[in-house]
Amino acid sequence: MAEHKHGEMDTSVQEKTFDGFMSMTTKVSIGIIVLLIFLALIAV
Repeated sequence: MAEHKHGEMDTSVQEKTFDGFMSMTTKVSIGIIVLLIFLALIAV
């Protein structure tokens, strides 16, 4: 088995995946908040 050397792993794919996940989570959260505000305005 190869020796592990700290800091040599290419993490660009993981970083790109995490950035996509955070972007999607932010957009969905904003969409839910807008939907809740819209429903609150209609219900009044």
